[in-house]
Order: sequence, then structure tokens, then C-alpha cells
Amino acid sequence: MSNERSRTVTWTDPDGTAARALTMSGLEFLQAMADGTLPGAPIASHIGMQVVSVEAGRVVMSAVPDESHYNPIGSVHGGFFATLLDSVCGCAVQTTLPAGVAYTSLDLNVSFLRGITADTGRVVAEGRVTKPGSRAAFVEADIKDESGRLLATATSTCLVFPVA
Repeated sequence: MSNERSRTVTWTDPDGTAARALTMSGLEFLQAMADGTLPGAPIASHIGMQVVSVEAGRVVMSAVPDESHYNPIGSVHGGFFATLLDSVCGCAVQTTLPAGVAYTSLDLNVSFLRGITADTGRVVAEGRVTKPGSRAAFVEADIKDESGRLLATATSTCLVFPVA
């Protein structure tokens, strides 16, 4: 009897979506992803991230952890937390940017407050820009379970730059 499980991951080639990002404000771009006009990021397929809401300076995403996200000791890997937190931080910054301006994460500081397992169920991450900027933006984020228990927090700094 085998304990092996499998998962199929599909995604859309990101090149076309990335090109569209340069022609729209960050808020318009993320709203188009949220409403399905544009495909989501390929990483979202790997961990099942979904955009819940988008507004200027704030993004909410959710995911449902499962065993494929586990580390060798039987709980959800810290990379799941970090990916979700980095995503909402970066996307929150993106909502503040005009067309032709991009960002990249400079740092991500994560505090793991509670463990996550497949039994945790759906988790919700929220990223909030605390200080937008033309060269750097500062963000804070958290992950909560469905009952509102705080599971992790993060802060991030993003470099902001024009795309030539």
C-alpha cells in the first residue's frame, strides 16, 4: 500500500501578463487579476492562493494549506507562510504604483506565531502599505485563520523603480 499522493499544477505563461502590468496602474492590474480578466501569478497555483480583495494600499489573499505544503516534521513549511506574506506585501505596494513603475522586495521579516496544518483550514493574509514612496515602500502583513486567530506577521520593504 503506497502513501504517495500527487498534485497537478497548471499556470498561464507569465510573460503576457507581465507586459500588461506595465501599461496599467498597479491597482488596475491587480483588480484585473482579482476579477479574472488577467490570470494570477504562477506561484499562486503552487500554494492555491486566491485574491480576495484589492484596494489602494491593501490586498487580501487566501489559501487552504494541505499536506503538500508540509515540512518533514508534519506541519506546514515556513515557506508557505513567507510566500503568502511576501505576496500580499508586494501586491499592496503595487496597488500604489502608476503605470510604468515596478517594485521588488528588499526584505521580508516574518514572525511565526502559531503552526499551520491541513486541519487549520483556509487562512487569510492581509498586506497594508504603511508608507508608500517613489523609491521605497514599507508594508506590514498578517495571516489569520478563519476564526481570526493570528498565525504570523511580517514587515517588508520594497524597492520602487521606473521600468525603462
